[in-house]
Amino acid sequence: MSAADTQIDYMNPDVPKDLPLFEMPLIRATPETFAGYGTIVTDFANHPVPITQWPHTGWRKVDAGTGDEGGYKDGIFDFWWEGDVLLGENMAVKSKYILGWSERPEVAQRDTEIPNRSQLLIWHANHHPDGGQLFYPLDNRPFVAALAKTGDDMRPEDWVAFYCDGSFGICIDAGIWHEAITPLSERSRFYDKQGAVHARVSADFPKEFRCLMAVPLDLDKLQES
Repeated sequence: MSAADTQIDYMNPDVPKDLPLFEMPLIRATPETFAGYGTIVTDFANHPVPITQWPHTGWRKVDAGTGDEGGYKDGIFDFWWEGDVLLGENMAVKSKYILGWSERPEVAQRDTEIPNRSQLLIWHANHHPDGGQLFYPLDNRPFVAALAKTGDDMRPEDWVAFYCDGSFGICIDAGIWHEAITPLSERSRFYDKQGAVHARVSADFPKEFRCLMAVPLDLDKLQES
C-alpha cells in the first residue's frame, strides 16, 4: 500500500522507532545550482508561478489558453519550532503539519530547553504535478529547502538540501519533491503562492524506504556547489 492509498494524518505521523537516517548533501542555492529545480525569487509579488496545463490522452491538442485557468491561492506559510519539533501552517490552503524533528521522533520533546538544531528528520514529502509553488521569507531569515527532481521513482539518494541566506525566495517547478521549508530561526513567516487547484503526490519515507531523511542544518556541512 502506498502513501496515496490512505489518508495522511500530518499532525500525528506514524513513525517506527530506531529507523536508519539518510543524510542528504547541503549546498548553497544560486541560480546555477538551483537550475532544474525552479527559480530564485527576488520580487515575490511579480514572480511567475507555473501552472501545468491539464493533460489530454487523445491525439488532439488542448487549445492554447485553456486547461490552466484555475488561478492561484496565496497567503502566509508559518513555520515554527517547539523544542525538537518543527511545525508548519499553510494559511493559503488551511492546513497544519508536523514537518519533522531535530531528534529521533521517539525521543523528541516539545518543551526541551536546549534543543539541538543541527538537523531536521523528515518522514514525508510531496510534489504537485499540476503547478509550481513559491516560498519567500518575509522576515529575510535564512532557511533550508530539501528537494528532489526525479519524478515518482524518487529514491533517498536523489535528495539535495539547498541553503538560502534569506535575501531571496524560491519558486519550485511542478513535479519537484519537497517538504515545505526549514527555518534556521525559531520562527519564520513566508509568502506562499501555488495553484488554487493542486494535486498532491506523497511519499512516506518510513513506509517506502525504511528510513528518515536527515536535512543538515549545520552550516559547517555547507558545500558551495
